[in-house]
Amino acid sequence: MIQFLKESTFAVNEVFNKSLELLKKHYFSVAGLCFLLFITSGLSNFLATTISDFNVVLSGFMAFFFMVMYFGLNLTLFKYILNLIDGNQDKKLIHCIPSSKELIYFFGAMLSIMVLSIALLLLLGAVSLPFLYIFENGENRAELMGKFTVFVVFIAAILTFILIIRVAFYPFFIIDKHAGTFKSLRFSFALTKGNVFKLLLILAVFAFFQLLQMYFNFLEYYIIFIILNLVSSFLVVPLACIVVSVAYREMMSDYHGGEDPKILNNIF
Repeated sequence: MIQFLKESTFAVNEVFNKSLELLKKHYFSVAGLCFLLFITSGLSNFLATTISDFNVVLSGFMAFFFMVMYFGLNLTLFKYILNLIDGNQDKKLIHCIPSSKELIYFFGAMLSIMVLSIALLLLLGAVSLPFLYIFENGENRAELMGKFTVFVVFIAAILTFILIIRVAFYPFFIIDKHAGTFKSLRFSFALTKGNVFKLLLILAVFAFFQLLQMYFNFLEYYIIFIILNLVSSFLVVPLACIVVSVAYREMMSDYHGGEDPKILNNIF
């Protein structure tokens, strides 16, 4: 176990070192794309809120338009970073823009994950429901129902979190391997098999920084909060995008799951 922890930590350190080197060389291009994502997100929220007071249909259309733009920019950013990792610096940014088919695959996979998460919650509720009646005490049924609901939601949240980690790399298979909706999800399951702990270590680094921001905001140390927010916007976010892309390339270099992986074979 100790050896496994050492190997995992070393692998994560290597990913961060490579990512930092890449960020130093191409900071302005990567940070510029991240800034476009920030502007798109802020503008979409502003317009959707403003227009909703005048026309709900137009507000919905604008929200959909900006959602496509936002995730399209996201895929463009990841494809651009993959080109940088592969040494294709001369490839123009316009060639990194995803096709309409890739966007359809992306949203199809996102919808599939949402459906799976809801189905997971319903399945847990259905499986756990008989135990509610077994341990029921007529005097405190309402209290028992409340505890039961909290328990089911808590377990479902943990399983959904694990599910999201396992399928998180589906966008890369869509833009890098041109895989379809369900094949990209199967690929992500296969790729993350045995790598969940490493991914959790990477996630913990960025989660710690976000928690630090929330902590200083809660204490009303607004100057420190603003400084951390600026660091997050101009350094942490670009670094996080590169780290995820480098992690994908590193895991793909050790991938032996075949060209048509099955989810059931890669759950554990």
